[in-house]
Amino acid sequence: MTHLEFTVGGESAGSRLDLFLAGAIPGESRSHLQRLIREGRVCLGDRAARPNTLLRAGERVSVEVPPPSPATPEPEPIPLVIVYEDADLAVVDKPAGMVVHPGAGHPAGTLVNALLHHLDGLSGVGGEERPGIVHRLDRGTSGLIVVAKHDRSHRELSRQFHDREVEKEYVALVWGAVHAGRRIDLPIGRDPANRQKMSARARRARTAVTRVTGSERIGGFTLVKVAIATGRTHQIRVHLSAIGHPVVGDGEYGGVRRHVAADERPVQRLERPFLHAARLRLTHPSDGRRFEFTSPMPPDLSDLIDDLRAHAAPDRHPGRLG
Repeated sequence: MTHLEFTVGGESAGSRLDLFLAGAIPGESRSHLQRLIREGRVCLGDRAARPNTLLRAGERVSVEVPPPSPATPEPEPIPLVIVYEDADLAVVDKPAGMVVHPGAGHPAGTLVNALLHHLDGLSGVGGEERPGIVHRLDRGTSGLIVVAKHDRSHRELSRQFHDREVEKEYVALVWGAVHAGRRIDLPIGRDPANRQKMSARARRARTAVTRVTGSERIGGFTLVKVAIATGRTHQIRVHLSAIGHPVVGDGEYGGVRRHVAADERPVQRLERPFLHAARLRLTHPSDGRRFEFTSPMPPDLSDLIDDLRAHAAPDRHPGRLG
């Protein structure tokens, strides 16, 4: 990581931040600098900024430039559960902790590196760093993800996601009581105070809809099934936090609590948000067949639920989630 600092001179007062940096850092493209700003890697004094922020003389600009990622990811023999594969697509069960594609801070060890080792072909529509990637899951989220093996398949699958024809259902454990049938319709955009986070209170936001399709109360928690009609960054985590029921284990959006009751202590061993992509339903890009794939909760989540159920009082554990 390279750390750079600049002081805005009088001749640059009134300039846009991204234009100022393009002139101050030779060899960096304006688009790359804008991405660094959006990721929260550029600060004016102690506050984050936007690419179009107008500068004042004497302001201090600090920039963190991550090391470049390799232009082409290398295949790596990383274990991978392939749920389904044919000539057009593959569906894999991504483990928690795995980043989907190479990027700043994650040049290797990603799902893409594993895919390049396990699969014969991947589409190039997503670019050299994202071959085959049609949609993503957060690093801490486990579960199903579909991969395109050639460009025609990639375009058709992308169209299905765009037109909201793909059904995606997740399992999450949240704090408090949430009832099935709850609909959350809140636009999501970058958090103005922290550009690496998303927010349902952002000034510039895109529509996002989340539905709670099933629920099971377990002590002070609810195990929910959640369906999303849109695929915004961190959507489920942001929406559940926005209604006061953050995902358990999600330190970024209020799901980690230091002080808990005795029967809630098992959640403190979680090392990631309790969120799993459990069901994926889509249309095959070549022959039009409707496919549905499911993934059971991994052991770190299922073992936790067993422990919570064992400690929950009968009146706070009315029935298991179907």
